Amino acid sequence: MIARKSHRLENRPAGDVLGSIGAPEGGLILSTDTMSADALFDAPPVDAVVDFAAAETIHYYGDAVARRGIAIVSAVSHYPAETSACLRRLAETTRVLHSPTITLGINFLMLSSKILQNIAPDTDIEIIEEHFKTKPEISGTARIIADELGLPHDAIKSVRAGGIIGLHEVLFGFPFQTVRLKHESISREAFGSGTLFALENLPPEPGFRPQRTSSTGNLHERIIAVVVEPMIRLRIREWP
Repeated sequence: MIARKSHRLENRPAGDVLGSIGAPEGGLILSTDTMSADALFDAPPVDAVVDFAAAETIHYYGDAVARRGIAIVSAVSHYPAETSACLRRLAETTRVLHSPTITLGINFLMLSSKILQNIAPDTDIEIIEEHFKTKPEISGTARIIADELGLPHDAIKSVRAGGIIGLHEVLFGFPFQTVRLKHESISREAFGSGTLFALENLPPEPGFRPQRTSSTGNLHERIIAVVVEPMIRLRIREWP
């Protein structure tokens, strides 16, 4: 089932939102305005909560979920410090994965960017993120890309226009050429398939895990060990 603050599509089949990734038969879209968290989780059996809502939504369902040992996968772009502390408290009794970079493709973008940065560390690097016109804050995914590359957040350039679902680009500026690595979500179903991957790879024990220590993070580490480190040892560089 899907819980949302809005009454739009209330009591419609969950598949109307999940699209082609599918939804269990009988799953519905429900409104948090008309149903308490306890009632929501007592109705059908629930294995996990996937949160794409605003940061404060964790206060609606968090305690109810933790009491029942239900796992949490959060794709919320950014949490303020006090809400992040709430997530960590909940992780004492249930499994919590926070992954703003929930699409699989964006993880390949980050990995490719880290490989190129290791090969040519002296290039100029800029991050461009584009989203729908009403998105107010800097993309949480762009912040993570900057952190992974050791860049300040002021290296992020934001574009807001129309109904862009999400585009992230890492630009590498060489003296006589540029390399652009880009990921674009052309359908919101990309978030659904990434979520299913995260759910399938949740660790069995309670605890808080940021994206970089999730299963995709472990994938990053394996590929870096196999691809990047040998290239560094060979001292491959664009220029001396």
